[in-house]
Amino acid sequence: MSVLDRAVRDLVIANRVLANEGVLDAYGHVSVRHPDDPQRYLLSRSLGPEHVTPDDIVEFTLDGTAVSDDRPPYLERFIHGAVYAARPEVGAVVHGHTAAVLPYTITDVPLRAVVHDASDIGSHIPRWDIREEFGDDTDMLVRSEEMGKSLARRLGDHSVVLMRGHGFAAAGRSLVMTVRMCVYLGRNAQVQTIAAAAGGEVVALTDGEIAARRAYDPDSPAMRRGWNAWAERAGCGHLLDGQGAP
Repeated sequence: MSVLDRAVRDLVIANRVLANEGVLDAYGHVSVRHPDDPQRYLLSRSLGPEHVTPDDIVEFTLDGTAVSDDRPPYLERFIHGAVYAARPEVGAVVHGHTAAVLPYTITDVPLRAVVHDASDIGSHIPRWDIREEFGDDTDMLVRSEEMGKSLARRLGDHSVVLMRGHGFAAAGRSLVMTVRMCVYLGRNAQVQTIAAAAGGEVVALTDGEIAARRAYDPDSPAMRRGWNAWAERAGCGHLLDGQGAP
């Protein structure tokens, strides 16, 4: 299997896992930087993530142009290209609308890393409000390269940026790491909300605790354990290494 074929296969797994774990709904999407050309990325055509197959994966340039494919793309593909352009170290990008995260997009309560498995989200999660640059009459979708670049600027060097009344975008060094981070992003938000409702102080992870966890090899066997388990649960375990090819 070539490096490109492996990237396509893993992107199919990522789509299925994120859909099955409730991170992506019919309108969320995940991409991976092209393994042979850092100025391009791989993303499904416009399709619900639970239905994505290798034949649905399309190659894009960073400005959101599909390479030799005329099937309808995701409207918000500009999120992905803008993040890859701004962050050379980023290997994967996710845009989702996880319900547990949404309250933190519309209030001034900061979303914090409060459980150790969510340490990859970092100690600060910025919030992007599309109205600040594009007015109050948009449909709140990132429909242009200009909008994507605005979102990428607010993301900065962080792992996650919240989008007011919409969802989030997340970026990580590898696909496995980014999928894992997004699974625990929603769970962390749910735990924080429950803890706040219980009353008293909500204790977040310290910067040192976050740094220690983030120093792990994102593709180590320990980190891939969740990936493998989630793939099996999503019905695509047969696509994993050593268990056949797509």
